[in-house]
Amino acid sequence: MSRFSNLGHRLYQGEVSFDFVGRRKLWYSISGVIVLVAAIGLAMGLHLGIEFKGGSVYTVAKPGLTVSQAQETADGVVSSHPLVQSTDNGKIRIQVSTEEPKSSDEIRSELSQKLGVPLDTVEAQVIGPSWGKQISQKALTGLVVFMVLVTVYLAIAFEWRMALAALVALIHDLLITIGVYALVGFEVTPGTVIGFLTILGYSLYDTVVVFDTVKENTKGITKQNKLTYSEAANAGLNQTLVRSLNTTVVALLPVAALLFIGGGFLGAGTLNDISLALFIGLAAGAYSSICVATPLLAQLKEEQPEMKALRKRVLQHRASAAAKAEAGDAVTADGEPDDEEQPAGMVGQRGRSAGTRAKGRPSTKR
Repeated sequence: MSRFSNLGHRLYQGEVSFDFVGRRKLWYSISGVIVLVAAIGLAMGLHLGIEFKGGSVYTVAKPGLTVSQAQETADGVVSSHPLVQSTDNGKIRIQVSTEEPKSSDEIRSELSQKLGVPLDTVEAQVIGPSWGKQISQKALTGLVVFMVLVTVYLAIAFEWRMALAALVALIHDLLITIGVYALVGFEVTPGTVIGFLTILGYSLYDTVVVFDTVKENTKGITKQNKLTYSEAANAGLNQTLVRSLNTTVVALLPVAALLFIGGGFLGAGTLNDISLALFIGLAAGAYSSICVATPLLAQLKEEQPEMKALRKRVLQHRASAAAKAEAGDAVTADGEPDDEEQPAGMVGQRGRSAGTRAKGRPSTKR
């Protein structure tokens, strides 16, 4: 743990750096493959819950009744492939689609007889398809409004390039999460929609934290000639890297307990609705904030004329420093003349200490 903490300190100070921004083509390729697989799964269709497509739900309370026993009984009563799950309070939940020709009263009566329980212990709830359609439309409307508000806020608080990069990362996370749901065949319920909105908020939070550091690091960057925008953005990303990973791991632990222990081992199937969305979304959100949002932001910023001019000056400066080094001129330990100033917003970089030393002692140049 102390070694990991020391790594975080070295990343913040700029002593160690991973070139995430410079490897953006690799991250784009990985994201492209994942999104393509998710799109294939989405094309196969989502397993919508009864709340969205309509049908009937029967809840049975019988001590000792297992999901497999209830599934076998339900298969003998209805012909439309019922979905059987255990609930958090120990009851068995049987979902029947609207395609079932039998009436709700007939199904309820047969379940009572074959399960050996009184009729009044079998609760029935019928949901019409029109209600499910309204829920779907409201969920989609809420998602669109969320995206618009997020984009407007980021454009005002930061700039439109950061807003665009964050929006792409959000869509990236949403596509991956929905695609995984389609591939594994999990049921999409209102709990799933809540999970989707939750992970979008988490992904946005993680991205904003990184962008805030990048904004601070790149303040006044055109007034120097040591770092390009991509390099300064990558430095800011490294400064928040350990924090992002720690936050993600801590958030994933309880969600993994819900998904694998609660939903898998203990058989509480209703927990799977929200826990899978949270688990996939949290992991995708951490990845997108590091490997998608910031590299895309740097790519967009590098297209600005002033950033192109900055890159040209930086490369010329480094070529000049290398030529002087070959000629035997005195340079600083990092291979550059020590009379240059760092960007005003750069925090924890070695160049700051070099600039401080230059003010406190005579130049070593002859």
